[in-house]
Amino acid sequence: MISKNEVGEAVNKKTGLVVSSRASDYPDPLLLRAGDEVAIGVKKSEWPGWIWVTDGRGKSGWVPEAYLNARGSDGTVLRDYDATELDVEKGEELVLYEEVAGWYWCTNKAGRSGWVPVENLVLFEIHE
Repeated sequence: MISKNEVGEAVNKKTGLVVSSRASDYPDPLLLRAGDEVAIGVKKSEWPGWIWVTDGRGKSGWVPEAYLNARGSDGTVLRDYDATELDVEKGEELVLYEEVAGWYWCTNKAGRSGWVPVENLVLFEIHE
């Protein structure tokens, strides 16, 4: 999971404007902690850099490849991870914290956070 305290300032002080609305395909997101052991699946993703995993409770979801130490069909989670996808509407402004494999971890004006594909956003600088 990523919070302002863990990430610090927004990525290059950028925000994003949503140019294409999107609803999450996964309403019950996978939550993992650093050190969790997972089984690595073979499900194909349209998003390079993402791996389908199943945790010890049998819950599955997509995880950035960079967040895993993969060893064949098993792996260890390298950092806390929240798979929440943020539902967004065209015209909405978001604060961007981290980009991983074509997705940004964002927060909207209501304070909700989650992942949004880069292709749904136009990025711009915050001028203070």
